[in-house]
Amino acid sequence: MFEQLESVRQKCAACQKCGLCQTRTKSVFSGGVPNNKLMLIGEAPGFFEDQQGEPFVGKAGQLLDKIFESVGLSRQKDIYICNTIKCRPPNNRDPLPEEKNACREYLDAQLDILRPKIILLCGKVALKSFIDTDLGITKVRGQWFDGPNGAKMMPIFHPSYLLRNAQKTVGSPKWLMWQDIQEIKRVYDTLSDN
Repeated sequence: MFEQLESVRQKCAACQKCGLCQTRTKSVFSGGVPNNKLMLIGEAPGFFEDQQGEPFVGKAGQLLDKIFESVGLSRQKDIYICNTIKCRPPNNRDPLPEEKNACREYLDAQLDILRPKIILLCGKVALKSFIDTDLGITKVRGQWFDGPNGAKMMPIFHPSYLLRNAQKTVGSPKWLMWQDIQEIKRVYDTLSDN
């Protein structure tokens, strides 16, 4: 598994299939630990991710770590993290369809190699990359969907959205995220280690 992922990572690092290769500092292939239980798919690298070559390392990533830690999970032991695209779009804009298409082979390879049992779709770009819906993330978050290779997929709020919506009252985005992460942990705890 590790050798396969490394081979795909190296191919991704040299990729020139779309214009984002001209403006990237580093491709951002993955973070966390490869495993077949839990994968989080984000949207696209931001400034800090582009500099460091790892997903979710800025303020949003710090909040994501706290969310996972609140239920006893960590990126160092339990979670594989990647994005729908591996290079930062200028000014953190949403990826263009042709950029997502160019990068899809790398994401599909990650899914095929790891075959995660739980996939978290973090934010609207990840949601729209896997689920054909006109509904926004606020309408579908917290629900389970059928994913590739028999996985269970759940759309969740992107932590940058939670940073912009700081209230924790009942029904607020942070409160809803707390409900979602508890449900994710409940299902995670039912999975075997094979």
